[in-house]
Amino acid sequence: MNRIVHFEINAADLQRAADFYSKVFGWKIEKRPYGDEEYWVVMTGEKEIKEAGINGGLVKRLKEIVPATGTNAFVCTIQVDDFDATEKKILAAGGMVAVLRTIIDNLAWQGYFFDTEGNMFGLHQTFKMEKG
Repeated sequence: MNRIVHFEINAADLQRAADFYSKVFGWKIEKRPYGDEEYWVVMTGEKEIKEAGINGGLVKRLKEIVPATGTNAFVCTIQVDDFDATEKKILAAGGMVAVLRTIIDNLAWQGYFFDTEGNMFGLHQTFKMEKG
């Protein structure tokens, strides 16, 4: 099976994108030398984390896109503990709602947003099930 092992977020303003994802999700983002290119490494979790997930990078967008028009690449979905609290952080950091949240099979909330660079991403909150 071929698995996705890395993601890259395109941005017109790399610092603005780094600020957005750091504020909303607490990701550690650091500019690193990468030849002549500007590249920012995105760590979504600690190195020794046991939780499933991947790390990625921020790269300079090569071509302008029309803002808030939908997807132009893969859409990554981010697991959160509190959809409402995270949505507030997204909006406060300059993001926008793309698709209102919906319930998935009584198991989770799912919604979509645009970041400050016009990229769409998903937000997912799995419901805590009571044992009994």
